[in-house]
Amino acid sequence: MTIAPQRVERLRGRVRRGPLGAGSKSEREAVWLDTAQGRYVLRRQDGPTFGDSALEAWVGREVACSGFIADYVLLAERIEAIDGAI
Repeated sequence: MTIAPQRVERLRGRVRRGPLGAGSKSEREAVWLDTAQGRYVLRRQDGPTFGDSALEAWVGREVACSGFIADYVLLAERIEAIDGAI
């Protein structure tokens, strides 16, 4: 059963970097959004699937994201700083 992506507006959280898929063949470092609702791998809608260097500027920042959640991934259409402008 496939769950349809869920639209989110201004989902708030802190951007962090950490391991994804520990112990698997596809283990890698990923950029996450930690929220009160859960932890989501953060991807930009117009960015690459892996190694998006533009997301590095957000690591450690408090942000609000709008886009779609599909399983454990947040596909961000928009990322806005809450703790000051970038």
